[in-house]
Amino acid sequence: MIREKAMIHKITRRSLVKGGTMLAGAAAGLGTIYGPWKHNRAYAQEGKPIKIGLTCDASGMYGASGRSELRGITMCIDEFNANGGVLGRKIEWITADTETNPATASRVAERFINREDCSILIGAIHSGVANAITQVAEKYGTIYLNTNSSSPTESGENCSRIKFVWDGNGTNFTMSSVTAAVERVGKKWLLLTNDYVWGHETSDATRKLVEAAGGEIIDELLVPQNTRDFTSYLLKIQQLQPEVVAPAVGGDDGKILRAQVAELGLDQQAAWVQSQQDWPDVWAAPESIVGIFGTNWYHKLKLPGVDDFVKRWQARADEGAIPVPGNVAYCGYMGMRETLRAIERAGTTNNIAIIKELEQLKIPAVDRMQDYDAWMNPDTHHLQQTIYLARRNPNPVDDTDLYEIISASKPENVIDPQEGQMCKLAPYDQFPTVDG
Repeated sequence: MIREKAMIHKITRRSLVKGGTMLAGAAAGLGTIYGPWKHNRAYAQEGKPIKIGLTCDASGMYGASGRSELRGITMCIDEFNANGGVLGRKIEWITADTETNPATASRVAERFINREDCSILIGAIHSGVANAITQVAEKYGTIYLNTNSSSPTESGENCSRIKFVWDGNGTNFTMSSVTAAVERVGKKWLLLTNDYVWGHETSDATRKLVEAAGGEIIDELLVPQNTRDFTSYLLKIQQLQPEVVAPAVGGDDGKILRAQVAELGLDQQAAWVQSQQDWPDVWAAPESIVGIFGTNWYHKLKLPGVDDFVKRWQARADEGAIPVPGNVAYCGYMGMRETLRAIERAGTTNNIAIIKELEQLKIPAVDRMQDYDAWMNPDTHHLQQTIYLARRNPNPVDDTDLYEIISASKPENVIDPQEGQMCKLAPYDQFPTVDG
């Protein structure tokens, strides 16, 4: 964090007059009146660094994951800078904590664009935070990389021409597990839902898949964010006796929930099928890993490049860091890497040129360190990728070997059928152009 703070102070702020003019324009309605635009911003100068704003959730319920995501992004930037940067220009980054709070995230995004000259924003775990950043970035045509927010709305009704989504969403993950669980485990399901957009959208996807497979949702319990005592919910589950519990409870809430489930032995009374499990949430409490869950990457995958990636991570990790990269760090790294590569291919930092490059993105499995090739859906800006199903590893080879990967789904088998119907990308000329 010391280094991150230092980087902030290195940034030269634009003059108050220039910033004030832009803010006044936004207040006058520029943020809601779209194009056609000829040119809005031109930061690019020969030899000038490309500035990127890292909008990571460094505290709050997703703080652990946000800090891991930040480390993956900066690792990628450091590697590019060590090789000369992009288009012969160094990459400079700044970061500020969104506090896992949409209002704070909006202020951070506004500051990064208007006062710090950032031409790309990247990062967020909480879907409400990601949506708030999208609204700000959209006003200015600033490319935003949603690396780890998994609500289906991010690439559905809240999609945007300037936003690219790099993680699997709640529907992708549930599609890899729900149908098989209904057939093999039981038809009586109970939904345990974090009461915000990601929780609701993920549980909605689970409900549809369960019912389509012939199962029944016997109840849905809503869990407020930042819940720390799940006793009343667990007693209710004991009374209702579902065959399967499907929690969509994330971050610190999910960590505490699983610990209390394991303590009461409820994982022995019903099967627990979770949409997704973020690595930083289980590292400090491996005994709380219950049931089966989805992920898009694991550091013990026997695939080309994985061992080298882990070694590079460990070589730069500061004291106290999670000792191996998890799924959120992986998504942060990959989202940043593919965008910097897109700039190189485009030969320019123009936002529309970069967007068009990313819309054509195809990544071979061997380059992505997954089992199957990945590609960017040009109609939703959501990366289609391998989805893994995992459970607690009964035979770990070391202290970090917490998962046992039990299946790998091809991207085409877990495509979210709704996002293409919900997402309507606006034409390019309805966004300001930006040269970073």
